Amino acid sequence: MAKRKSTSNARKKKRVYYFGATRTEGRKEMRLLLGGKGANLAEMTSIGLPVPPGFTITTETCADYNSAGQKFPADTLAAVKRNVAILEKETGKRFGSSSNPLLVSVRSGAAVSMPGMMDTVLNLGLNDSACEGLAKLSGNRRFALDAYRRLINMFGDVVMGVDHHYFEAEFDRIKKKHGVVEDTELGEEGLSQLVDAYKKVYKKQTRENFPQSPIAQLEKSIRAVFDSWNASRAIAYRQINEITGLLGTAVNVQTMVFGNMGDDSGTGVAFTRDPSTGKNQFYGEFLVNAQGEDVVAGIRTPQPVVEMKKWMPQVHKKLMQIKTKLEKHYRDVQDIEFTIEKSKLFILQTRNGKRTGAAAVKIACDMVKEKLINQKTALLRVPAGDLNQLLLPSFDPKAARKVLSTGLPASPGAAVGNLAFTAEDATERTAAGESVLLVRKETSPEDVEGMHAACGILTSTGGMTSHAAVVARGWGKPCVCGAGEIQIDEKKQQITVAGQKFGAKDTVSIDGSTGEVMAGSVATHSPSLSGDFSKLMRWSDKYRTLGVRTNADTPGDAKRARQFGAEGIGLCRTEHMFFEGDRILVMREMILADNEAARRKALKKLLPFQRKDFVGIFNTMKGFPVTVRLLDPPLHEFLPQDTKSQTELAKRLGIKAAEVKLRVEQLHEMNPMLGHRGCRLAVTYPEILEMQVTAIVEATIACKKKKVDARPEIMIPLIGTAAELETLRQLTTETIARVKAAKKHSGKLDIPVGTMIEIPRAALTADRVAEHADFFSFGTNDLTQMTFGYSRDDVNTFLPDYLKQEILERDPFQSLDAIGVGQLVQMGVAKGRGKKPGLKCGICGEHGGDPASIAFCYAAKLDYVSCSPFRVPIARLAAAQAAVQSK
Repeated sequence: MAKRKSTSNARKKKRVYYFGATRTEGRKEMRLLLGGKGANLAEMTSIGLPVPPGFTITTETCADYNSAGQKFPADTLAAVKRNVAILEKETGKRFGSSSNPLLVSVRSGAAVSMPGMMDTVLNLGLNDSACEGLAKLSGNRRFALDAYRRLINMFGDVVMGVDHHYFEAEFDRIKKKHGVVEDTELGEEGLSQLVDAYKKVYKKQTRENFPQSPIAQLEKSIRAVFDSWNASRAIAYRQINEITGLLGTAVNVQTMVFGNMGDDSGTGVAFTRDPSTGKNQFYGEFLVNAQGEDVVAGIRTPQPVVEMKKWMPQVHKKLMQIKTKLEKHYRDVQDIEFTIEKSKLFILQTRNGKRTGAAAVKIACDMVKEKLINQKTALLRVPAGDLNQLLLPSFDPKAARKVLSTGLPASPGAAVGNLAFTAEDATERTAAGESVLLVRKETSPEDVEGMHAACGILTSTGGMTSHAAVVARGWGKPCVCGAGEIQIDEKKQQITVAGQKFGAKDTVSIDGSTGEVMAGSVATHSPSLSGDFSKLMRWSDKYRTLGVRTNADTPGDAKRARQFGAEGIGLCRTEHMFFEGDRILVMREMILADNEAARRKALKKLLPFQRKDFVGIFNTMKGFPVTVRLLDPPLHEFLPQDTKSQTELAKRLGIKAAEVKLRVEQLHEMNPMLGHRGCRLAVTYPEILEMQVTAIVEATIACKKKKVDARPEIMIPLIGTAAELETLRQLTTETIARVKAAKKHSGKLDIPVGTMIEIPRAALTADRVAEHADFFSFGTNDLTQMTFGYSRDDVNTFLPDYLKQEILERDPFQSLDAIGVGQLVQMGVAKGRGKKPGLKCGICGEHGGDPASIAFCYAAKLDYVSCSPFRVPIARLAAAQAAVQSK
């Protein structure tokens, strides 16, 4: 792994920040230093909420620990011990006491929420004597033994790497011995035997006794949390969610409160609004007589939080008051963890709640209506990329469906795929092009890569706030949890439900909006967008200054993009038009022609097709610009490469198969992306350019005759020198004039001629290129490829390692490299406008739909971005966010 630079410097760092009734040293704005959890614990304490006291070890300390080769900075453990002493004084409890023991939880907490990805240890501080002290203090020996066995299990698993199944096997053995099924049915004697059994498992697997020193437990646990920052699951989660630039995780040490002290105790997780739909209703779950990990892990299926009214109405009322206070204080949806110990409510955590794209839009609009936030803040509350979830298909309500089971609708959306029973299988099969559903009893953080790869997630246990549900909602991935009727046999790779068996080759559909699990593939339909979505788009257009166009090659694509708010076409790829129907045969005839006259004859047949396409696109985009890129790919891409297809082509054209084979061999290039393509084709075969320009002009004239405001722009690709553009611009303008005269068109015909800046040399000499250009469009796909020297077709052979080792923060083909490629864009804009003030500049690579790249385009003062039709709303919102954030 590329080591992060140490944060060490001359100042003496404060390693630990305390929060409690006696003093609170942090605040919510300190999330980079204290992590989101630590900053919010301090903040909640300061506004008077019932938060158990504790302290936070900083993210800086984690960074220093890792940069020193997993060694604590010299003053860390001393600072921890000082804060333990303060905690003992405030609570009146003591670490390891046989009469009033202090027990703590040790939890991770990065500046950006990473649910379940790093480690947690509960009940820390218990040992043999403290267990007896807890039993006397609580008057409940069963509870004390249950807490102790949980610590041995969790400490062994999380801190010492003892596989959980060793402990689970002992639990099953002892439950069977005592004739019980549920964990909660095991009595005091059984739990005493279980503690002894767990100690033996621990010793056998670690070759040492379970530590009886609470400070030794604490030191090892802090180390484990710091180490979990670089665990494979945490690295994968950061890569998937593009979380970069953080120092590490903080460690939160907090006094334990117990939800497993009996039927007057419990634990739960809740959201101040529904994170799936955005509806303004309290949404959550709780378990009676349980600890927090029981809810999140999904091992038991909890009750809806509304049921708490019947169980403990006063606590429910208090929780609702705290919910209102937190939402007003943070002015955002909060994800709350709480525990009830002997009828007393404690808040253990709050953070901004992860939500689906649809929920984010509704919540933002509702909070403006409620005067909690303004329109600009509302725009910043919706991650632009999450709008993609609103534009994806859902199941057609009219489609036939065979419902096998109904679970909990944990994350909305439609998913159809074959069943995968492990995360590894899901990852491999998805990479091979298969659509799969990941099916698990419950998911764990180790499943994160498979969860991300799968098209949907199905679990037989767990609730709406389980690990699977929270992570799936954050990604906008369909998920159904707690489908208890489904029996999953991972070994046999099959599920049994409704009397039927389904295996890895069987297709199942899940509806994350209703919780339905259905046999086979259920038909989907396009979404209908809500009034809130339209409102958010209007606000986006109100505040953005960057134009948004689309990449579209057909009237259908153009129409869809206009519906999504595109203000023109920034890239119309003419080569795609040649692959349809009989056109490909004519195109191949032109390529196989051995003289200019034969090529022109074939091109004459292609002309009507091109003209018709352009008329359709200009009609759809009337009143908006359409940038048409002339032929770009190398000619060999249009010819068949296998012998059988070559023979068939020769037969259809009435020529010898050997002639086709010879031409394919002649066109073969060692590196076609740097070969005979783009403007180089037009230099060699000017007749191709003439045909395409003729089609554009004739289509424009035809539209204008019908009072259609056609606004074409002609773009010459892959320019590397000013001389190339000068030569081809002259040929283009001469062709425009010739066609205008031939059509006897007397009206104005203003057709700008510009170029794509996609070769580094073009950006470096942009002042010279601009002399012959009416506009620049940065083709950042090729510009990235040529700047990095990476083949975008082969980059996946090494890019995953570069991302894993943090040599690169992001895939440069997905998110624009602002430092390197971005410099060329900025240089091209500055030099181009230096020569030609007001020169229109845009971007038309895939980066035009990436929110981070759009923010760069705004800062670089481009006039517009262009992206695929379905990303137009994302670009509109991202452009507005860039404008709002800049001010």
